[in-house]
Amino acid sequence: MSNAEAAIKNLTDKATQERLEKEVNAVKNDIAALTDQITDAINSFAGTATKQARRGYNQVRSNAEHAVDDMSERGSAMMDAAHDAASSIGETLEDAITERPLATVGVALGLGFLIGLTWRR
Repeated sequence: MSNAEAAIKNLTDKATQERLEKEVNAVKNDIAALTDQITDAINSFAGTATKQARRGYNQVRSNAEHAVDDMSERGSAMMDAAHDAASSIGETLEDAITERPLATVGVALGLGFLIGLTWRR
């Protein structure tokens, strides 16, 4: 191989090497750009998911608070009704005892006798 041929081959090898280096750098830049885009997409998705999770949590919490309030109101209403019924029964018994004391004593003795018979068996 002559000096001229070696010089041409050396120039060709340098040009090829420079072209390959440029292509490798271009691929690196493309990969970096794709990495940035993927990172942005993941961050956006995470932000959206976090917002939706917060909304869901707040909705569940609100629903639970409403349910507890509703149950509390119903429980209070039931306690009031039970108290009224107990007062009414008490007043009715008091009236019955006052109006018919002998009949009341007879009923009490009869119930006591029945309970005693049932308990013996």
